[in-house]
Amino acid sequence: MSQKSDLRNRIIFTLFLLVLARLGIFIPVPGIDHDAFYASVEKNTLVNFLNIFSGGGFSTIGIFALGIVPYINSSIVMQLLTKIIPDLEKLQKEEGELGRQKITQITRYLSLGWATLQSGAISIWVKPYVFNWNFTFVCESVLALTAGSMIIMWLSELITEKGIGNGASLLIFQNIVSGLPKNFTQSFFDTNYSNAGLKFGLFIAIFLLMIIITICVQEGTRRIKIISARQLGKSSILDPNSYLPLKLNQGGVMPIVFASASMALPSYLTQIIQNKTLLQILYLFCPNGSLYLILYCALILFFSYFYTSIVMNPEDIAINLKKMGASIPNIRPGQATIDYLQVILNRLTFLGASFLFTVALIPFIIEKVTQIQNLRGLGATSLLILVGVAIDTAKQIQTYVISKKYDSMTK
Repeated sequence: MSQKSDLRNRIIFTLFLLVLARLGIFIPVPGIDHDAFYASVEKNTLVNFLNIFSGGGFSTIGIFALGIVPYINSSIVMQLLTKIIPDLEKLQKEEGELGRQKITQITRYLSLGWATLQSGAISIWVKPYVFNWNFTFVCESVLALTAGSMIIMWLSELITEKGIGNGASLLIFQNIVSGLPKNFTQSFFDTNYSNAGLKFGLFIAIFLLMIIITICVQEGTRRIKIISARQLGKSSILDPNSYLPLKLNQGGVMPIVFASASMALPSYLTQIIQNKTLLQILYLFCPNGSLYLILYCALILFFSYFYTSIVMNPEDIAINLKKMGASIPNIRPGQATIDYLQVILNRLTFLGASFLFTVALIPFIIEKVTQIQNLRGLGATSLLILVGVAIDTAKQIQTYVISKKYDSMTK
């Protein structure tokens, strides 16, 4: 099979599975008054946030409503457990491919448990909108939603293995893109705005500028020069291609996902709490509250440092450099290297978090200037995921093409 036809087949296979995953969202779980349920949750901020990742599944309660969310949650939990539990860390670092397969299997079991819990919670949550709520309905709903989530997880793994790109990321990408037409319609066509054409053009220009800035920062790295003993023996000039790349935004989209999820809770709690004092406090942290942006900024900063500490350990980097017989010029190996890297990471994390907050702030500014509502669904979380997944998929396609050319050359 030629290189082009193989790549084309992989792309077609990926698109087919993405369409299949999308169709399952619109197959409703039976026994629910879906019209009444949709009308009640239409303005629920927490549900709207979860819909970003499920493509509207939490509003429709289809069999694929949970989507890839349980698998993403389980992957995050496994990342935390790997840092906390020494046996899991050893399994990941020292057991090679077999260890990674075992961790993947544990993640799948966690996804099954997480999906079961979330399905049970949903079956209780929708009780007011169920025609005949009983134990049988709960069991059927849990079975349908859990099976749907496991099917989505299987489809994502098929895409990763036999298609193009990361399956889980592409499923989230598809769900976000599927919600963009609705957000545009609500923002520009459902309400009569003066100078709608001018405001739409201004929005598109700012949106494109945000994409360009996001790409630059997502791809931005701090190159720390390193030198090995072998290089020192040959020349005193540092090799420009020998460096340690540290990303400006180590946490990627995760800090803003966690922060956005946390900021959706106060608005949700105002709908179920009756105490006036608590309500006054919660309203301060709602989207129009005086402390909303301050808390949002603090949470982005906190989760940025937290996630960077998980994915990037200066001590591990220093140990690996020592094993390779390499070091950072003018920095002593050992503790001095760890301290130096920690300072660099702290500075990069602060800059990355500042960037994330700036991107998150832009939709608020556009709403105030243009008086156009519903733009936050097109905001920072969605934009960062879209750009990140697009860049990653393009790189994987490029890598695949290069590897095939290399294989043909060796033959």
